[in-house]
Amino acid sequence: MGSIVSLLLFLPAILFALTIHEYSHGYMALRMGDPTAKFAGRLTLNPIKHIDIMGLFAFIIFRFGWAKPVPISPGNFRDLKKGILYTSLAGPLSNFLLAIPFGIILRILPTTSNILFPVWGLVGAGLIFNLILCVFNLLPIPPLDGSHILFSLLPARYVHIEYWLTRYGFFILIGLLLLNSIGIPILSLWIWPFVTLFGELFAGPSAFWGFITRFF
Repeated sequence: MGSIVSLLLFLPAILFALTIHEYSHGYMALRMGDPTAKFAGRLTLNPIKHIDIMGLFAFIIFRFGWAKPVPISPGNFRDLKKGILYTSLAGPLSNFLLAIPFGIILRILPTTSNILFPVWGLVGAGLIFNLILCVFNLLPIPPLDGSHILFSLLPARYVHIEYWLTRYGFFILIGLLLLNSIGIPILSLWIWPFVTLFGELFAGPSAFWGFITRFF
């Protein structure tokens, strides 16, 4: 499969996954008492509002990336710890849940129809990239959601871990991306077992590996 054709099929799925991810953060923040995302115009399903060029580029090249973070003001949360925890979880959880219908559709789509081939590719990309976005963002490295989840659960005596990760997390993340690109698959070892487990569960092994073989 040519890279240009793959990109054309993948891009709508990537944008949709990123948009749902960021919208879910903003919606949960609003439910927890913080209207910052709403006032900033980010409580929307318009993908243009959520695109981070570098994160989108990383998704296209490395198969994992990020969107522009939704602005959050934790001081507005009615319960600070729960507000941070639930808002941080909302993005990855939304992608995990969204992967389920994509997997079911991929499972029932005929794979021998040339007419349905673009639909098959788009649906498969929806499954894969929602799972990738979910597990990638669960990494406990700032600025990813997993770090906020970790920090909200850490006892106060471990605050030095939060300070250290906040200071160096971005450089660690870039380093992991670069290592993965030159064949040291630390990130892949975190991401692909999760994607394989739930991809096979949702779509069935035959449809899942049929998509992976053809497009990856």
